[in-house]
Amino acid sequence: MPRSLSFLAVLLLSACSGLPPPLPAPAPAPTAACPCAVEPTKPAPEKPHQEARWSDLPGWDNASQEELQPVFDGFLAACRSLGRQDTWAASCASARTADRSDLHGWFETTFQPWQLVNPDGSRSGTVTGYYEPVVKGSRQRTKAASVPVFGVPSDLIMVDLGELYPELKTMRLRGRIEGRKLVPYYSRAEWAKQESRRSGDAILWVEDPIDFFFLQIQGSGQVQLSDGSRTRIGYADQNGYPYRSIGRWLIDQGELKVEQASMQGIRQWVKTHPLRMQELLNANPSMVFFRELPVEGSGPPGAMGLPMIPEYSIAVDPKTTPLGAPVWLATTRPLSDTPLNRMVLAMDTGGAIRGPVRADFYWGSGNEAGDNAGRMKQKGALWLLLPKGNAPK
Repeated sequence: MPRSLSFLAVLLLSACSGLPPPLPAPAPAPTAACPCAVEPTKPAPEKPHQEARWSDLPGWDNASQEELQPVFDGFLAACRSLGRQDTWAASCASARTADRSDLHGWFETTFQPWQLVNPDGSRSGTVTGYYEPVVKGSRQRTKAASVPVFGVPSDLIMVDLGELYPELKTMRLRGRIEGRKLVPYYSRAEWAKQESRRSGDAILWVEDPIDFFFLQIQGSGQVQLSDGSRTRIGYADQNGYPYRSIGRWLIDQGELKVEQASMQGIRQWVKTHPLRMQELLNANPSMVFFRELPVEGSGPPGAMGLPMIPEYSIAVDPKTTPLGAPVWLATTRPLSDTPLNRMVLAMDTGGAIRGPVRADFYWGSGNEAGDNAGRMKQKGALWLLLPKGNAPK
């Protein structure tokens, strides 16, 4: 999901861009025999990539052909765009003629592993999970299906700030016109008050508001229609507000303990506090708008436009992990110490996925995938695989 810059921050940036730097404050008069305390210098942040050996990767020696095949196939598909880049051209050409019976040897011959490192030098980070929900719905509003799914509103305006300020590349501002001013777009709470008058713009209707809320967090999902068919809805845009965790809100309100604030725990809280459901949802002002997509491929399209691969795709921070790159993931299964060490492909991004050692593991579609995703918040390490002879940029 594209990053958004807060509206106030942009206005301040614009207002201040032409001002001269402030004059330094006058130095205080020296005092007799005043020892000058020397501020300790902070260590420079560690580089996010540290060269590694294949033997450093936990479980690599035991990686089976069956486990490597999905990532190899995904990489080959990604080469349709990666192959045009100098960094990837040779490895993509090699993949097209690779001996598929020895993928273990092909990866070692083709790639150099680089361990991802946090600015403080630590090499462990958080691995969460996500999935593609399947919710019940209809193409028309019914008594059962009364929650509207909206496409991008006609009054939502998006400004690419990089076109005006190169230092703000990849940042976008969203708002609406009010008179002659561009003002922030409607928050979730403000939009909820408008849904009845905008109901004619709904592209679909779903049954459960909590199911739909979690679908928005995932960014895509499937809607099972009343005739038994399914359609897919994917992220089209959002209202410009930063994501706020409703689990964290419940913890801060003293409603749930940290270990209870899973997707399952939140659902149970709503069941026992139905009159506070909208208050809970409004704690996250961010809201997603959708487009309808065909149900095809192994999963919904990720940030590369390619179908996600269940249990072999991750969302990453593209600042340190390029999309399309193979990554070795070393973590554990949800709520356990059982190792989950395997090759995955960086195929997606997310608003909460920030930092070098941070990943969101895609579990697939449906309830079982949702259970795994909702419980997953594990420690893990990551190794980026780059074609040999190409250092990280």
